[in-house]
Amino acid sequence: MLSTERFQDRVDDYVRYRPSYPVEVRTSVIERCGLQPSSVIADFGSGTGLLAQLFLESGFEVYGVEPNAAMRAAAERLLVRFPRFRSIEGTAEASGLPGRSCDLVTCGQSFHWFDPVRSREECQRILCPGGWVVLVWNVRRTGDTPFLDGYEALLRRHTPEYEEIERRRSDPAAFDAFFGAGKWDALTLAHSQSFDYEGALGRLRSSSYSPVPGAPGYPEIEQELRTLFTATAVDGKVAFLYDTKVYFGRPGGRVGI
Repeated sequence: MLSTERFQDRVDDYVRYRPSYPVEVRTSVIERCGLQPSSVIADFGSGTGLLAQLFLESGFEVYGVEPNAAMRAAAERLLVRFPRFRSIEGTAEASGLPGRSCDLVTCGQSFHWFDPVRSREECQRILCPGGWVVLVWNVRRTGDTPFLDGYEALLRRHTPEYEEIERRRSDPAAFDAFFGAGKWDALTLAHSQSFDYEGALGRLRSSSYSPVPGAPGYPEIEQELRTLFTATAVDGKVAFLYDTKVYFGRPGGRVGI
């Protein structure tokens, strides 16, 4: 399946159950990247608009660049109240934006799907001189609770793509290739969600590597999640704990922090 089509059949779960981002992401990006009220942001792989919303709430102009029609439509519904949001059918490799038109490119939960060379060239093309790229992921923690340990084990048993996708999300070699060796900086923030069983199931279904209802393997993973939830829930809820990883740099340039 093409990366641009992977979330086509799970948009509703993505909208309802994926975590947003800590407001500290916005604060740190504004400070480190020197954003001004007039700064223009391109959000590559903008999906349903969760990261774009964070910056729109502070008044920035944001272009949401998203190839998947269903995800793009979800973002347009979510962000319709923001007059400075522009929805663009495009990719990280061919955004359709004019050259030297943006001060910042953001990528939330998306960089690992991009072609690293072509997306770097596209960032260099559309960014104004000195422009930044910021990569953001909510990385689910493991080892903190019995639920999180069991959930990790469940994914490794039932979702063959999981380990490879997780590895690509935190690959320093990929960051070196994109920004230049050692020419990027990172920040980690705490984040969390709390779910009843239906929420935990929806969170599972929102992941690109999870089987969807009706697909082979779905009954087994659903039953195992129910068993895990019953054994580990506290007051009818389980917590998804995240390290929100934020990576800063200039494509092929120096960090300058």
